[in-house]
Amino acid sequence: MQATDNPHWPFPPGRKAVVGVVHLPPLPGAADYQGPFQPVLRRAVEDALVLARGGADGVIVENYGDAPFFARHVGPETVAAMSVVAAAVKRETGLVLGVNVLRNDAQAALAVAVAAQAQFVRINVLIGARLTDQGIVEGTAAEVLRYRKLLGAEQVALWADVDVKHSAPLAPRPLEEEVEELVHRGGADCLIVTGSRTGATVDAGQLQQVSGQVSVPVLAGSGVRAELLPEVLPWVQGVIVGTALHRQGRLSEPLDPAAVERLVQAVRQWEAQHG
Repeated sequence: MQATDNPHWPFPPGRKAVVGVVHLPPLPGAADYQGPFQPVLRRAVEDALVLARGGADGVIVENYGDAPFFARHVGPETVAAMSVVAAAVKRETGLVLGVNVLRNDAQAALAVAVAAQAQFVRINVLIGARLTDQGIVEGTAAEVLRYRKLLGAEQVALWADVDVKHSAPLAPRPLEEEVEELVHRGGADCLIVTGSRTGATVDAGQLQQVSGQVSVPVLAGSGVRAELLPEVLPWVQGVIVGTALHRQGRLSEPLDPAAVERLVQAVRQWEAQHG
C-alpha cells in the first residue's frame, strides 16, 4: 500500500479519496452537439455540486459526450469549452479538480488544468500503444512532461491508466512491465486500474498486484460500488466513481445525490473500521 505523503497527491494522508466524474454532454464541435452551450455548463456545475454536497473529495471533468473521439488532438473549441466548464466547477465547489480530454489529448488537458487551476489530469495512454475504436493510440510521455514543464505546471499531477479500458495492447506483455515503465520511464504520479469498459468491475487481484509494486498512489477507476468496497479499498488510496452515481446507472441522467451520499458514507465507514 502506497504512502500518500506525495507532493502530487492532493488529498489528506490516510484518507481514501472519493473522486466523482462529471460526464459532459457533447461540447461545441462534437458530432452530437445540440447547443446552446449554457445548459451544458449548468448541468456540469449541478452535477459537481451534487458530488460536493454528498461528501466527495474530488471531481474529474471529461468530454464524455464528444464521441466519436479524436485519437489524439482535439480542436481549440474543445479546449475553450472545457476550460470554461472546469473553471466554473472549481469556483462553485472547491473540490480537488482533474481534467480528462478524451481520447488522449494530454497536452490539451494540461492547458485546461492550468486555466482552471486543476490539481491533476488523467491520461488514458501515457506510454506504449493501444488498439482502440479510434485506431492506434500512442503514448506521448516525452511531449507531455516537456509541455508540463513549459507551462510551469509541475504541480499538476499525471494520473495514468494501467491497461486502459476500451482498448487492447498491440503487443501484450506482463502487467508488471507496464506498471514499472509508467512510473519510472513515463513519469506517472498516480496509477488508475479499471475494468475492461466503462462501469465494468475492476479486478481486485490486479489492484493488489499493481499496489504492491509501486510507491505512487493507486486508484480503482471503474465499476466501484458500495458492496465491492471491502475488496477494493485495502489496495488503493482512492476510487473514481462515475456510472454508479448516476440516476438509474445511466450516464445520460444527472448524478443522484442519494447514491453519492451512500457511497461516500460506505467509504468512511470502512475507514473507521480499518483505521
